[in-house]
Amino acid sequence: MKDLGQGQDYINFAVRNRIYIDKTEQIFNLLKNDRVFISRPRRFGKSLMLDTIGTLFERGVDPYFENTWIYDKWNEQKYLVLRIDFLGMSFTDFKEFCIDFDNQIVKFAKLNNLKYESKDSPKRSLESLFLTLEEMELENQKQQKIQIVILIDEYDAQLTANINNSELYETFRTSLRELYGVFKGSKSVRFLGITGVTRLKDVSILSAGSNIKDLSYYSPISTIVGFTRDEIRKYYIDYINLAVSLDQKIPEEQITEEQRNGLLDNLAEEYDGYCFDDEYKNKVYSTWSVNSFFSDVADRKNVFYGDYWYDNGGIPSILSNYLDKHIINFEDYEEDVRVLIKDFWNPTSLLDMKQEVLMCQAGYLTVHSKLRGNKSVALGFPNKEVHRALVTLLAYKLFPTANFDLYEIKDIFSKSSADEIVNELNNLMNSISYEEYQNISERTIQGFIHAYMLGVGQNVITEKHSALGRSDIVVEYDNRRLVFELKYAETESECEKKLQEAIKQIQDQRYGEVLPSKDVLRIALVFNGDKAVRKFSHYEVVE
Repeated sequence: MKDLGQGQDYINFAVRNRIYIDKTEQIFNLLKNDRVFISRPRRFGKSLMLDTIGTLFERGVDPYFENTWIYDKWNEQKYLVLRIDFLGMSFTDFKEFCIDFDNQIVKFAKLNNLKYESKDSPKRSLESLFLTLEEMELENQKQQKIQIVILIDEYDAQLTANINNSELYETFRTSLRELYGVFKGSKSVRFLGITGVTRLKDVSILSAGSNIKDLSYYSPISTIVGFTRDEIRKYYIDYINLAVSLDQKIPEEQITEEQRNGLLDNLAEEYDGYCFDDEYKNKVYSTWSVNSFFSDVADRKNVFYGDYWYDNGGIPSILSNYLDKHIINFEDYEEDVRVLIKDFWNPTSLLDMKQEVLMCQAGYLTVHSKLRGNKSVALGFPNKEVHRALVTLLAYKLFPTANFDLYEIKDIFSKSSADEIVNELNNLMNSISYEEYQNISERTIQGFIHAYMLGVGQNVITEKHSALGRSDIVVEYDNRRLVFELKYAETESECEKKLQEAIKQIQDQRYGEVLPSKDVLRIALVFNGDKAVRKFSHYEVVE
């Protein structure tokens, strides 16, 4: 069984006998273009893709690419490779950023014995490097043309970090625009590869560097990062067998193909569903989540579908910074939303990007329809893991002082009385900032409870259908079912009338009387929205 590995260094996969899902055919096709840009969410393998490209150009195929598709097809000469990683540069001090950028070129120049002269801005630093290469050509006229490969990772890191600082954002934006303008017409670059999370028109990497091709949603290479189901089936077969054996408590030799497919189906629900294909044909699993899942299976000897993508990096900085000044209602995304193609393809700036597009670029939504030939595109959650991640993120934003102890909350709602449960809900509502959330209604109260319960890992469903109607909120435990019928009142005098309506609705429609049979606690809830009250009143409906 090969080792599992997460990382961005291709050679580590080759020399340490780690599982490497062979993407070299798609990389070969990508390299038919001289200058490319690809955007993907964090933890999706962008850095490993760039490093694989860099290794090809820098070292060739021997010995690191034996047994890969590209091994007998790559015949390029070797090139010097300049790797520029914006994550390693200052986010808060532009002068420090300029120094950091120049230092990466200084390091490259020293390693390759280039006579490079440092400069005080990224644009001038790159111009100085190109001038060095041109002067070397003049000194060696009989030799072939001197070109290098440049790989730029996380080009937008400084921009996403300053989404709420318009002055610093503009400083970085202007500098980056000038930087990419240097590439226009330059003959010193054999290949330029740029990656990042966002696609931003205001940086103009595609117009300032006019021959940079955006391949972010290009169908022929849409699975160049991420794992397809077939790839997981092929490369992780030993881990699949181990997981099925542990889950079904049977020897591996007794495992059936149906059981393997069942595990892959479960993985798909949790971690699949991302689409970076303008023809909406190909989808991929989260690389980080799949690797983490199988790593846990091997190390812990049990099967657990964890929230690895969110747990590893917490809140992506792009969304965290956005939420400092904006509100997201996750229930707006319970069904697909549509965005105009022009807004999807050409967001002008992080500062005024449409919320749905920002969430897609951050990895919380994905494409759910074709891009080519359409005037709009559908966006929605890719999988359960991301849905839970967004709800958890918003729950922390909504309820900054609330109790988020999963086990304590489970005890309260699975074992306590109606009075104790409603007291906990009132504490929850007291933690909301009503200055930020002023438009309160029955729907928003339902959304608040739903977000919180999902955020603390409870099995909650809204608008639960039964033969006689739909209950507002249902929470399922092993031996107990909670049913809430929710109403909203604007005044104290309206509360009693609304409460009686909720009681009657529970009784008439027999909410909670579904299989499997459990102990059912039915609670009629009315939230008094009067600014002086803002509190639940309730009645336990006993049959």
